Amino acid sequence: MGVIDAHDDRTLGLVDVLVIQTSPALPLPERLLALRLEFVRLLEVHKPDRVAIEQVFAQQNLSSVMGVAQASAIAMVEAASRGIPVDLHTPSEVKASITGSGRANKAQVAAMVRRLLPIGSDSFLPDATDALALAICNAWRGRADSVIGAVHEDSHHGAGGVTPPPGGLTPAQQRWREAESLARRHRPKN
Repeated sequence: MGVIDAHDDRTLGLVDVLVIQTSPALPLPERLLALRLEFVRLLEVHKPDRVAIEQVFAQQNLSSVMGVAQASAIAMVEAASRGIPVDLHTPSEVKASITGSGRANKAQVAAMVRRLLPIGSDSFLPDATDALALAICNAWRGRADSVIGAVHEDSHHGAGGVTPPPGGLTPAQQRWREAESLARRHRPKN
């Protein structure tokens, strides 16, 4: 799970990132409870405006899909019970938002997340950078000032800082800003 702050000038700040790892030897209800307790803690500590969740999509590994769906349901219910809006994004939507290509690989997404949210020499698990990318995608769509991006269950690192990407907007940010501008110009007037 990744928590970011998004500012009006589209700069981002890293608030917190957490990958929950549970023992596969634990019964599923206990693993899901551990996930729920950490998610609730993040909601209570950071009080996000929105929660972004990776949309479950069909894969060949049914148990993986089920695990993601169960974890996603926990995040949705906990957010909804607090009146926090939830947004769903497909993995390709997140990749396109962050890198400009919906076919970007994990390394490309992680590199862009590092560029947008300087995290120093800290090493993050792929699930952590995926969660941060999800939160960034949601924030750039103008939906929130503070976002928790929840990917799925599975070391904790925290950091801070607000830094624009080097050289201004990334190509993906620039394309998004242009698309937003075009949509505003063509919006029907009431």
